[in-house]
Amino acid sequence: QVVLVESGGGPVQAGGSLRLSCAISGYTYSRKYMAWFRQAPGKEREGVAGIYGGGSTRYADSVTGRFTLSQDNAKNTLYLQMNSLKPEDTGMYYCAADSRPSAWAAWANPARYNYWGQGTQVTVSS
Repeated sequence: QVVLVESGGGPVQAGGSLRLSCAISGYTYSRKYMAWFRQAPGKEREGVAGIYGGGSTRYADSVTGRFTLSQDNAKNTLYLQMNSLKPEDTGMYYCAADSRPSAWAAWANPARYNYWGQGTQVTVSS
């Protein structure tokens, strides 16, 4: 059973930083496509950043230059370093994973991912 557990969210002032973590267990597939999504109240879930294999990454335009993905394969953990946070970054942040190449072709499409964490809330105040 694949389990993803996010952590690291919380309240932060605009301009501040947070680092989110996503610990994955039970994943036995050879390919691993992972991504962070976020969802604000009343809005659709949107892709924030994605990563595949050895470190190929993709970012939403809204976070490029501010957010950075990294991973610790020994710990099976994916990180999202978020700097220069803005109030519009507020939302529930979810980690997602999938083994199918279609998940990378459309990395920001939440429908492409089979496995999800429970989310961690990020609240940025102005």
